[in-house]
Amino acid sequence: MGWIAATYPSHVIKPIKGGNMSPIIDAHSHIGDILYPGGGKIIEKKGVRKKLIFDPITISQMGLNRDYGMGNLPYKIFLHWVIRAEQERNFTATRENARKSMDRNGVTATACMPIPPYVVFSDVKAAAEKDPGLIPFTGVDFSDTSQLDKQFEAEVAAGAKGLKLHPIIQKVSFTDPRMKKAVQAFMRFDLPILFHAGVSNYYVGSEKGKNIPENGGIKEAAELVSSFPEAKFIVGHAGMFDVKDVMQMLGGYQNVWVDTSIQPPGKIRKLIDVFGEDKVLFASDWPFGSRKPAIKAVKAACKGNQRLERKVFYENACRLMKIEL
Repeated sequence: MGWIAATYPSHVIKPIKGGNMSPIIDAHSHIGDILYPGGGKIIEKKGVRKKLIFDPITISQMGLNRDYGMGNLPYKIFLHWVIRAEQERNFTATRENARKSMDRNGVTATACMPIPPYVVFSDVKAAAEKDPGLIPFTGVDFSDTSQLDKQFEAEVAAGAKGLKLHPIIQKVSFTDPRMKKAVQAFMRFDLPILFHAGVSNYYVGSEKGKNIPENGGIKEAAELVSSFPEAKFIVGHAGMFDVKDVMQMLGGYQNVWVDTSIQPPGKIRKLIDVFGEDKVLFASDWPFGSRKPAIKAVKAACKGNQRLERKVFYENACRLMKIEL
């Protein structure tokens, strides 16, 4: 891998101006509309605000995503409204709003996940050129995987710091040969492959048929991970409500990291215990998640241990994504 490191240098992030705050790297966020065609067009819009609707996500975040022993029951009960809230949050994923959220919460840099064909690498790269605090990942248009080697070579050279895969939105399961082809093509760059994990839904009404929640299954994700022991995987959201399955089925793999987005303090603490303090990355899943409660959840999980906070908030991500502060 030595020539890779020499050819593709670390991404350099400028520290927050003037402050004494420690750096924070958000390892999982989005920019652009990842649910509908032409999603990159909203990135440069100005003055976009979320519609005032009933938002169960906000209510959950007030309790730092704690489930109070109810598991995913509230998600099931309020599913229609959760999806509506997700969609409205998705429509606010502009570069302007991303920067405002980062500044309000002291976030130094954020990894931005494209989901082709809706948002592609060039969309994220263009935004990152205007704001160096945005760290671009690349993605795969699974309708044509014939040129993946050339695509990844060019996009890593252009600054991609990882690969994002979303089996539900992209309608490609973990066991699909195209998914394996993408991992095989990208792993040589020694950069992380972040995949969505956990059962989730994104469409309602006449679009409900687009949902394939079972594609987020942890058993199938474990099969993919076990097939590529040399690849570096980040389990997105640590599996959401399937976090226990993630710890059970993936906790023993040396090539697996997890991000904390949507997880409450108690679960984050268990993730640190199971995967190790070097394998857990702070993330918010902005704009679907909000950064303030996500930061509070990690701080609560770390219980005042500043060394551990440094690892989760930025050191682990720096190492994995080859970032220099």
